[in-house]
Amino acid sequence: MSPPPDPPTAPDLAHRVRTLTAGARHALGDPRAALNLRWLRALSGASTDRILEVLGEVDALVPVEEEIHRRHRAGGRTSYAQISAPLELYALVRLLRPQHVVETGVSSGLSSAHFLLALDKNRSGTLHSIDLPTPQKGPVLGKDESGVAIPPGLSSGWAIPFRSPRWDLRIGDTAAVLPPLVGELPSVDLFLHDDLHTPERLALELSLLRPKLAPGAPVLADNTKWTGDAFDLFARELHAQVFRRGTSDLVGLRTPLPRGRRQPAAGPPAPI
Repeated sequence: MSPPPDPPTAPDLAHRVRTLTAGARHALGDPRAALNLRWLRALSGASTDRILEVLGEVDALVPVEEEIHRRHRAGGRTSYAQISAPLELYALVRLLRPQHVVETGVSSGLSSAHFLLALDKNRSGTLHSIDLPTPQKGPVLGKDESGVAIPPGLSSGWAIPFRSPRWDLRIGDTAAVLPPLVGELPSVDLFLHDDLHTPERLALELSLLRPKLAPGAPVLADNTKWTGDAFDLFARELHAQVFRRGTSDLVGLRTPLPRGRRQPAAGPPAPI
């Protein structure tokens, strides 16, 4: 009987991840989309083998990624500029199979698209998005305008090239829209903050969501360089570890599991 193969070394593993995601990264047109395996492993609790299995699906996303990039360029955006971890968002939903994903901030819809692609693949779950659009002042994005502004004639999620029945999009200020949404949901199984990046707004969103956060749910916040210590304080309250995505200001944590309970292994993928 042949001996089992040696486990892959870190360079071998990094090469495999780059190979599996190369097509999607190239199609998106932004090098920041390089997947961070360590961050994904920490937030999912999944084995490396299971993560690699899910990453094997990413090549099928290339046509959608190409159209997202085309729409961004047509809208005057040379890169998608919204979030650096679209492939991790897809993988987290595939690995954890959440029923209720909540995100604050939509803009062109890059994060929304990847959440929805994974939920559709799971054939289960809903994305609840809240957005207060900032209209672009003219037909061309001004030098003093943020890339999150909505081009004339378009609406939140304007770069998403498909529609999903799993999307619950609500337009309005998070401070007004999030409380009733949280009241409607039995649980929040994954949360992403990517709207108004102030310490007060992030702290408000986290405090509103806390009672409904499921055990083991990933909680993510982007652009934390502008939100002070709001996320770290929340992590301390939960006694949870903060995981930073490389050198970026995108961070995440997992809500603790009840004492004595281990995180269940990720289930098999949904049938195709």
